[in-house]
Amino acid sequence: MSTTSWTAFGGDLHLDLSGRRAAGVGLRAALEDALREAVQDGRLAPGTRLPSSRALGEDLGIARNTVVEAYGQLTAEGWLASRQGSGTTVAGRTAPRSGRRPAEAPPERRTARHDLTPGRPDVSLFPRTAWLTAARRALATAPHEAFGYGSPLGRIELRQALTDYLARVRGVRTDPDHLLICSGFTQGIGLLCAALRERGPARTRGTRTLAVEGYGLPPQREMVRAAGLTPAPLPVDCAGARTDLLGARRDAAVLLTPAHQYPTGAALAAERRSAAVGWAREQDGYVIEDDYDGEFRYDRQPLGAMQALDPERVVYAGTAAKSLAPGLRLAWLALPDALVEPVARRKQLADTMSPVLDQLTLAELITSGTYDRHVRRCRLHYRRRRDALVAALAERAPHVRVTGIAAGLHAVLQLPPGAPTEAELLARAGTLDLAVTGLSWHLADPALAPDASPALVVGYATPHDRLFPAALDALCELLRTA
Repeated sequence: MSTTSWTAFGGDLHLDLSGRRAAGVGLRAALEDALREAVQDGRLAPGTRLPSSRALGEDLGIARNTVVEAYGQLTAEGWLASRQGSGTTVAGRTAPRSGRRPAEAPPERRTARHDLTPGRPDVSLFPRTAWLTAARRALATAPHEAFGYGSPLGRIELRQALTDYLARVRGVRTDPDHLLICSGFTQGIGLLCAALRERGPARTRGTRTLAVEGYGLPPQREMVRAAGLTPAPLPVDCAGARTDLLGARRDAAVLLTPAHQYPTGAALAAERRSAAVGWAREQDGYVIEDDYDGEFRYDRQPLGAMQALDPERVVYAGTAAKSLAPGLRLAWLALPDALVEPVARRKQLADTMSPVLDQLTLAELITSGTYDRHVRRCRLHYRRRRDALVAALAERAPHVRVTGIAAGLHAVLQLPPGAPTEAELLARAGTLDLAVTGLSWHLADPALAPDASPALVVGYATPHDRLFPAALDALCELLRTA
């Protein structure tokens, strides 16, 4: 007679009576204990309808009367409720009676009413209908083997589609065998740093530093550290990172945002691009090009990818986080030949491969031309947002200067000397229920900008259309008297 079973009554519930029986507990008492425990620990939620006494008896291989008696006892104790014609259910007033203190869930991050946090797209623009259509097509045409364990590089359909797309739109020179699909740029930089730490270029063998821009995202620098390298900041000015200062430095690589420096908004000057590539060749190092929003330039054609200058010295990193949504966790690396195997090996160890269905769907979006059309719509949408921001500030806070090129999803607002400090501005923003970020939060080393005037980094792409006007009003109110 089996006393261990999964009962089926619209959902599965595991009841194990064997341990209690082995301890000498009677069959009815063992069933009562098992059901009582299932209610206590939440596996049987209030209102859950239990199987009939006949069905549960058959499932457990015990007499129906034993189940009837167990149900009756638990009903009398208040754990279960029984009503004629409605069967037996878990009593709604039953609360967990475990002696253990429930673990406290981490507090949810509160979103401000007026959210102008930088680095985020307007996720309401995500093309749900187009994505669903592409997913259906991808599912219908995908080979069976696509849903098994595949290459850590990613699905060939997406790598081929990206090869063609990146060559056409960003001037990237690569092929499917040198592309790796990863779960966001954060994973990508972690994989790269781990590979560089172990490999060590010939002239920098044993190095443990990665040159980074003096302004950037603190979480990225933390990822670099977690992967075993130490970020070494380079100064940043209106022409981008000072790659001319790399000189004879023995860093493993340099991480740059050349098309649109984050967050200052500068484009890396041509001579500094050349200097970085020249340094990589001389030192047997690498340039990591983070092209996080290269498709969103509003005043002219976007600068081509730096990777085209030397595909064997520049790692190109792209992402769908800004063009589609960060929640997709889809990014890609165009790798030099020497880095393909070590980075792919680490990807396989990390999570085997990125989700297949999302890769196939993105490949379908790109090859059908839907992705291009979506990016064009987003480009127009964000350009209008930026224009509205600039116009509102010119009218209502003319002392504030918008800096950086007309590109991307954020702007830097420079305040004049004598203005409140960033800390004071952010405190006042809190009273207006407005979320913005101070420029100094992005600074890797305060010594790089000791006399910097206060500045805010504003994500004009973040709010939904209906929320943007109110957010813009709150921002102008904050800056009006600053």
